[in-house]
Amino acid sequence: MTNESLNIGGSFEYRFNDDWKGNLSASRSKVVIDDYSSFAWGGCTTGCINANGNYFSPEGNYDIYDFRSPDDTRRNDEVQAVLNGRFDAAGLGHELSVGTSAFRRVVNKREAINESFGSGNINNEPEDHPRSTEDLRDSHKRLDSRQYGLFLSDRISFNEQWQTVLGGREVRLDEESFDKDGVRDRHTQRYVFLPQAALIYKPISELSLYTQYSKGLSLGGQAPWFASNSGDTLAPTVSRQIETGIKYDWQRMSFTAALFQMRQAYQYSRPDASGGFTYVQQGQQKNTGLELSANGWATQRLQIAASVAAIRSRVEGTGTPAYEGHQTLNVPRLRASLQGDYALPWLDGLALLGGMQYSASQYADRQGNVATGAYAIFNIGSRYSTRIDGYDTVFRLTVDNLFDKRYWRDTGNTWATTTCSRARR
Repeated sequence: MTNESLNIGGSFEYRFNDDWKGNLSASRSKVVIDDYSSFAWGGCTTGCINANGNYFSPEGNYDIYDFRSPDDTRRNDEVQAVLNGRFDAAGLGHELSVGTSAFRRVVNKREAINESFGSGNINNEPEDHPRSTEDLRDSHKRLDSRQYGLFLSDRISFNEQWQTVLGGREVRLDEESFDKDGVRDRHTQRYVFLPQAALIYKPISELSLYTQYSKGLSLGGQAPWFASNSGDTLAPTVSRQIETGIKYDWQRMSFTAALFQMRQAYQYSRPDASGGFTYVQQGQQKNTGLELSANGWATQRLQIAASVAAIRSRVEGTGTPAYEGHQTLNVPRLRASLQGDYALPWLDGLALLGGMQYSASQYADRQGNVATGAYAIFNIGSRYSTRIDGYDTVFRLTVDNLFDKRYWRDTGNTWATTTCSRARR
C-alpha cells in the first residue's frame, strides 16, 4: 500500500487597529491511496463459529485473497474568514470572534477487486500464487460532502478571577453519497447547531479552574468490503464532550489535569444470524478519562511535553450485547508520551530531540476475547535551525522506533496493523 499526499494552505491577516483584525485562510489536502494487498481471510469449512466460515479453521487453515483498490482519492477544501476584536461593554471585557467557513470533501474510488486465489495453513510457509488477472473497475465519485458555517465566540471577563466563553457554530450540511456505479444513494440536507460554553475561575494569576461543554460534527464512516453495504458512507454524526480541569503555570512550565467524557454515535459492522455483516450507526460510544500533562521549559535549554491519559471506553445500545460491557475495541486503557528538545550550548540552532510513546494492551475484537500486548517505542533525532538568503531554514534528522520494536499499533474486528521497522528520515 502506498499513500501520496499533497497539502497546501495560505493565510492573509489585516489589522484594522490594535484591537481588531481580520483573517482569511484557504487550504487543500489531497491523498491518493493505492492498495495492492494479499491477506488471509476465513477458510473454515467444519466446526466453524458461523455459517459463513469467515474465520480460520480449527486446524489453522485459511484462504488467501488478492485485494486491489488503487486510485482511492480523498480531497478536502476549506475556506474561512474571521474577524477578531476586543472591546468593553457594560463594565465587561469582551474578546469576540465571528466568521464564516466553507468545507468540502470529495471521495473518488474504484470498486475493489477481492478474489480468493489460494489457501494456506498457519503452520506452513505461504506459497506463491499468481495474481488476479481481472481488469480494474472504473473510478466513480463515492462522496461529496459540503458544510457551510457561521460561528461566533465571545470570551467575557467579569473581573480578574472570573471568565466565561459562550459561542457556537451553525452548520448547513449538504452531503451526497454514491454507490459503486456512481449512482446517488443518499442525499442528506440539514442544519446543525454546535454550541460551545466554558466557565473559568482564577483564584490567583498562576492557577485556573475550568469546565467546558461542546458539540462537534464528524463525517460518517465507510462500510468495509465484507459488509453487505460495502463501500457505503454513512451520514455525519454529532459528538458531545464535557471537561473539567485545573491548570497551573510555574515559571516557564504549565501543568494540567483534566477529567473528560465524550459521547458519539457507534459505527460498526453489525452481525446477523446468517454470519454476514451490515455497517450501521447504532448505539453510542462513551469515553471517560483523566489526562495529566506538563509542557514548557524545564531548564533554559530543555523543552519538554509530557502527557498520560487513562480512558474507560464502553459502547451501549448497539443491539449486539456481546460487544458491550467491556473496553471498546482499539481503545487502550492507558496512553502516555514524552517529548524532549535540548538546545546544545556549543552551536546556536543545533538541538537534540527525543521521545517515547506508550500504549497499554487493547482489545483486537469487539467481543473482548482477544487483546494485543502493550508497547513502548522510542525516537531520537536532531534539528538545526539557521537562515539562508534571509529565510528561516530548518534541517531535521530523525530515527523513529529506535530499538526496532515490533508491535500491534491498531486493531479492528477483522484486521490488525503492525508497525514498520526502524525508520530514518
